[in-house]
Amino acid sequence: MQWELNSDRPVYVQLIEQIQAGIISGYYKPGDKLPSVRDLAAEATVNPNTMQKALSELERTGLIYTNRTSGRYITSDEVMIKKLKGQSAKDQIMEFLDKMKLLGFNSEEIIALIKEIMNNTE
Repeated sequence: MQWELNSDRPVYVQLIEQIQAGIISGYYKPGDKLPSVRDLAAEATVNPNTMQKALSELERTGLIYTNRTSGRYITSDEVMIKKLKGQSAKDQIMEFLDKMKLLGFNSEEIIALIKEIMNNTE
């Protein structure tokens, strides 16, 4: 998984978001075993304590769970993953709409522009 971290927000929050993105994109499949905390931390080039904090938060939400003898796993609850995917898409759309409105576009102009771009990419 490609990790992209920046300094404008807490690192553990970015780790949570990127692991969630890996789950909803299918990089991590329902029921998959996650690499160890140390391996994930090394891959993301972060402190293992920071990765542990992110994984603990994901565990709290139920997106991952720990099997005490064999590590952490992605939930098999596909409904939960589908809801997360839908919420993530809505968040992206809201962010896009906010940016477009800051540029001075109204709803009709935004929709027209999206249709124009979609027609040109088909």
